[in-house]
Amino acid sequence: MAENGNANGEFSFGTGTARNGLAKIQTHKKQNGICHDDSGPPVKAQTIDELHSLQKKRSAPTTPIKDSQGAFATVSDEDRQKQQLQSISASLASLTRETGPKVVKGDPARKAETPKHVPDHHFTPAFNVSDSSLKFTHILYNLSPAELYEQAIKHEQGSFITATGALATLSGAKTGRAPRDKRVVRDETTENDLWWGKGSPNIEMDEHTFLVNRERAVDYLNSLDKVFVNDQFLNWDPQNKIRVRIVSARAYHSLFMHNMCIRPTPEELENFGTPDFTIYNAGQFPCNRYTHYMTSSTSIDINLGRREMVILGTQYAGEMKKGLFSVMHYLMPKRQILSLHSGCNMGKDGDVALFFGLSGTGKTTLSTDHNRYLIGDDEHCWSENGVSNIEGGCYAKCIDLSREKEPDIWNAIKFGTVLENVVFDEHTREVDYSDKSVTENTRASYPIEYIPNAKIPCVGPHPKNVILLACDAFGVLPPVSKLSLAQTMYHFISGYTALVAGTEEGVKEPQATFSACFGAAFIMLHPTKYAAMLAEKMQKQGATGWLVNTGWSGGRYGSGSRIKLPYTRKIIDAIHSGSLLEANYKKTEVFGLEIPTEVEGVPTEILDPVNTWSDKKAYQDTLLKLAGLFKNNFETFTSYKIGKDNKLTEEILAAGPNF
Repeated sequence: MAENGNANGEFSFGTGTARNGLAKIQTHKKQNGICHDDSGPPVKAQTIDELHSLQKKRSAPTTPIKDSQGAFATVSDEDRQKQQLQSISASLASLTRETGPKVVKGDPARKAETPKHVPDHHFTPAFNVSDSSLKFTHILYNLSPAELYEQAIKHEQGSFITATGALATLSGAKTGRAPRDKRVVRDETTENDLWWGKGSPNIEMDEHTFLVNRERAVDYLNSLDKVFVNDQFLNWDPQNKIRVRIVSARAYHSLFMHNMCIRPTPEELENFGTPDFTIYNAGQFPCNRYTHYMTSSTSIDINLGRREMVILGTQYAGEMKKGLFSVMHYLMPKRQILSLHSGCNMGKDGDVALFFGLSGTGKTTLSTDHNRYLIGDDEHCWSENGVSNIEGGCYAKCIDLSREKEPDIWNAIKFGTVLENVVFDEHTREVDYSDKSVTENTRASYPIEYIPNAKIPCVGPHPKNVILLACDAFGVLPPVSKLSLAQTMYHFISGYTALVAGTEEGVKEPQATFSACFGAAFIMLHPTKYAAMLAEKMQKQGATGWLVNTGWSGGRYGSGSRIKLPYTRKIIDAIHSGSLLEANYKKTEVFGLEIPTEVEGVPTEILDPVNTWSDKKAYQDTLLKLAGLFKNNFETFTSYKIGKDNKLTEEILAAGPNF
């Protein structure tokens, strides 16, 4: 038989030797003419594009269509998308233009898959229609994480897959929020509702200026070949969920919001309807600095009357998350629902605890408890039904993250997670969480179900305990105090913590920080309104308020030492179990705080801070200094009266330090 055989032969090694010294290859023709037994039917593809289309399994609709004959009627993709695309097209229409862009669903890179014609999106060019309306804008609608990975890696510089499967990305020049560039439209809707003036985070702008920025953002988005659109929900309470639409130019932003908002089911998506609130994120494009009210090339603008938000000049994704949180701080109280910047967890017996605290107080660490279910880490609502998480994900700090300290967060950084501004090894793609080369504010965004003990759906009964955390670097607040309702309101409005100014060499003096309602940057109404709602709900549900100091004891920073985390955990455990309610209490001077005489597992001497200071005069001086800082801070709120006869205002003021 011929030495080289043919395509229909079967290969085997013969006994002879070929010229190169290797065994000859013999071929033996099989009777059925097939060379291998692993053959299958031929692939029905003429081109590589067709082959790729076969590689990706097409998602068939599986949800009922309203007014259709049969539960799962078959309709064409074009008909199915018609209403959805019209809605998005309306979102993208600029105010002074008669029409929005022609919209086509799909990836513009896939030329073969791009439909040449979309019904019901005709328009007649007119003189007042901009050039951006004469082109196709591809809508990449509610893409999956895998599709968004592809878009980011192909088209966004600085996007990489890390060793654990997370998507590492860069937010550009801005690596944190820009609160001074945030604006809220002051109009008939907000004039009398919102908190304006001294101490308020709400910097006003007028309707006209908002529309100038809105048109700039929308025109930029319309000029692109493609935009990403997310339709999602806020608030796990089914009676009070909010529909949001996010229009953005980056896959990174789309994946971030996919993680942070509540992901709709296919059926919910088909019946989504008109969004309650829309974000236009044109962050790559600056605002015009000469526009009225602008102080830089960045502007984050909220218009509550139009239910819209515009982002220009910053690509930091946290602006979208916190912008929506601000909106919820306005919409929810209108429904008598309290919006809260807090962590929340639930015990096996259904006892819920809220954790308030500014950065560095231990809010994330203490609300993450393997013996309890996590309802959420940051944003919640308290309604007549109980508590509910606003978000569908977590946005965790990553600086100095380790498997030992935060195993849940460490393990959540996998496929689907967005890692912002981290540094990683060029070859292995292992992330160095201690590296601050890009920023100290490195972050991970992941769906809440990535946390093993997350409670899905993220709702729970009414809270039993409201825990206010403070890291007191002055060292004069007790490790734990039981608060009256008036004291809870006072300390909730104050939102105190004190940290060490470690950024400047030689500065060892503690820095007091006050942030109203433990989230002043995001609240819309006057802080006393949220405090009054909190007190009302606590009183109705019989919840107890606690002030827990996770900071220093035995002296201020530099002379004392930080309260050990195991002791704080024992205190939190005693709050959860209810045993701390049964303890004996005594009252401290100046602040008038009720402190327990003993807590199981905690040294008795540290429960009253005066015992831990060797220099009693220094303790007294420091205590009075902190009390003065509280009083000065609270002056901002004293002019605001609560209750018809102002009794409530007087009660709150009396609950503060007395000296």
